[in-house]
Amino acid sequence: MRSKPIVKQFAASALALAVSFGAQAVTDKDLMSDHETTGDVLTYGMGHQGQRFSPLKSLNSSNVKSLQPVWAFSFGGEKQRGQESQPLIADGVMYVTGSYSRMWAIDARTGEELWQYDARLPDGIMPCCDVVNRGAAIYGDKVIFGTLDAKLVALNKDTGKVVWIKKVEDYQAGYSITAAPIIVKGKLITGVSGGEFGIVGKIEAYDPDTGEKLWSRPTVEGHMGYVYKDGKAIENGISGGEAGKTWPGDMWKTGGAATWLGGTYDADTDSLFFGTGNPAPWNSHLRPGDNLFSSSRLAIDPDDGSIKWHFQTTPNDGWDYDGVNELISFDYKDGGKTVKAAATADRNGFFYVLNRENGDFIRGFPFVDKITWAEGLDDKGRPIYNTKNGRPGNPADTKGDKGEPVVAQPAFLGGKNWMPMSFSQETGLFYVPSNEWSMDIWNEPVSYKKGAAYLGAGFTIKPANDEYIGVLRAMDPKTGKEVWRYENPAPLWGGVMTTAGNLVFTGTPEGYLKAFDAKTGAELYRFNTGSGVVGTPVTWEMDGEQYVSVASGWGGAVPLWGGEVAKVVKNFNQGGTVWTFKLPKDRVASK
Repeated sequence: MRSKPIVKQFAASALALAVSFGAQAVTDKDLMSDHETTGDVLTYGMGHQGQRFSPLKSLNSSNVKSLQPVWAFSFGGEKQRGQESQPLIADGVMYVTGSYSRMWAIDARTGEELWQYDARLPDGIMPCCDVVNRGAAIYGDKVIFGTLDAKLVALNKDTGKVVWIKKVEDYQAGYSITAAPIIVKGKLITGVSGGEFGIVGKIEAYDPDTGEKLWSRPTVEGHMGYVYKDGKAIENGISGGEAGKTWPGDMWKTGGAATWLGGTYDADTDSLFFGTGNPAPWNSHLRPGDNLFSSSRLAIDPDDGSIKWHFQTTPNDGWDYDGVNELISFDYKDGGKTVKAAATADRNGFFYVLNRENGDFIRGFPFVDKITWAEGLDDKGRPIYNTKNGRPGNPADTKGDKGEPVVAQPAFLGGKNWMPMSFSQETGLFYVPSNEWSMDIWNEPVSYKKGAAYLGAGFTIKPANDEYIGVLRAMDPKTGKEVWRYENPAPLWGGVMTTAGNLVFTGTPEGYLKAFDAKTGAELYRFNTGSGVVGTPVTWEMDGEQYVSVASGWGGAVPLWGGEVAKVVKNFNQGGTVWTFKLPKDRVASK
C-alpha cells in the first residue's frame, strides 16, 4: 500500500478562519499550564503530568444526561482501522491524527475541515499492532507528529504545509512511531515502536523549529547515549554503565525495550518519565538476567537524556508484559506530609506507586482479579515469581521445537495496555481501563533477522469470564482498594478522562462514549458513535460552554492479536470519526 503526501486546503473563508485563530504561537508556558487552563487542550494527557483531569464542572453528574452531539467529522476514505488519537485544541482549532499517519485541522466550532495532511508511507512498514497514531504535539506555529515509517513531521498549524521532516530510524529494521511526542523546555521528545522486531529502544530530543537532533538515550543497557552540538555527536555515557551486566552475550544488541507510548513530565523534579517495552525475544530462557532497561519506568533528564533512576516492573520478562504504560505524577498526604508520588498500572496486573523524586517503591497491589505468573511483590516492588508453573518452559528442556506451555493471567495484552488511565484531583482515585483475560503461552527457538518478527513464543488468548472482559476500575492509590468497577462485555481499549464535575468519561468497542459518576461508578450517559471507541476523550471550554470530543474507529491490537477474544469483537464495524458534544444552553447548571 502506498499513499502520497497530501495537503488539502478548503474554502478561503475556512482557511482564513484557521489563520485568524492560529495566529497566536504556543509557548513553553502555555504547555506547562495546560492542566490548569480550560480553553484549550495543548498536550497529550491534558497536562504534562498526564493526569487527564479537567477542572471544568459546568458539565457535571447532574446534567450530563443532556449532553448532545454538535458535529461529527469523518476521516473518510478506505483508511479506517484503529483510531486511537487524542485531539488537541488551540484557539478554536482542533488538531487530530488518524490511522495511516494522517492529520487534520478542524474548526472546533463547526466541524469544518481546514486542512488535511497524508504522510507518504512506503510499502514495507511493519507496525506490530495496527496502523494507529495516538496524537500530536503543538509548539510555536507548528504541529508535529510521528509516522509509521519512523519519521517526525512538522506542519505549519495554520496551513498544514510541511515545515520539516526528520527520519528518526530505519522502518525496514522494524521501527515505527505511533505515540504523541512531548515538548518540554523547548525540546521535542519522542520514543520509538518496534519491540517485536529486535530493535533497540530509545528516547530522543529534537529542536522543534528545525528538526535538528539534540540528544539520544538508548533504553537497552550497553548502548551509548549522545548529545549533539554543531552537528557533532558527543558521547554522554553508556546506558547502564556497560554492556553484558544483565544480558547474556550480545543479546543486548537487539534487546527491544521500545519506548512506544511516549512520556510524561514532572516539573517538580524536572524529570521525563518514559516506560519501556518487552525485551527481545519473548523467549526469556535465551536471555537470563534482568535485561535492563526493558519492562521498566525511567526518569530522564530533559536537558541531556541522562537516566536519573529506573524501576523495573517485570525483570527477565517472559510474558510480553512490557513496562511502557504511562507514569502519572500526583501528590498525596501521609501523616500531614506531602508525598511526591507517581503511579502506573502495569500490563503485568500490578499497580505501582513510586516516589517520583528517586524512583523508590512505595507500594504495589493487584488491580486485576487474578495474577498467575507472580505470587506478589517484595518490599522493593520486585515480583515474587511463581516458580512452579508461572513461566513458559524452555524448548531446550523438551528437546523439541516447543517448550512446556503454561496458562498465564493476565494475557500479554495486559491487565492494562496502552489506553491511558486518569487521576481525579477531586476524589484522589485513579480510573483504570483494564481487561480480564488469560493466555496459553509457550516458547520456541528463534534467531534474530533484521526486519523479521523476533518472538520465540506462541500464544492463544482467552476471556477469563463468560460475561465480561473489560473492567473500568476506580482504584485508591493509598490503600490498593477497588472503590468501584464497571464491567463491559468486550475488552476496553480506549483512554479515560475525569473532570471536576464528578465525571469519568471513556469509550467502549461496542461504540459508546460513556460517562460515569466518579464517586459511585453509576453510569450516567451513553451515546453510540457508530464504531468502537479506542481513542481518548478530551474536554475544553469555548464561548462560555464546555465541550467534549472523542475519536471513534474500531481497531488496534485486539482484533489482530486477540485469539479467542477476537471472536467476541469480530462483528464490530470499523470507522473514523471525531464526535464533539456540548450541553444545550438551557441545561447548564452547576451542582
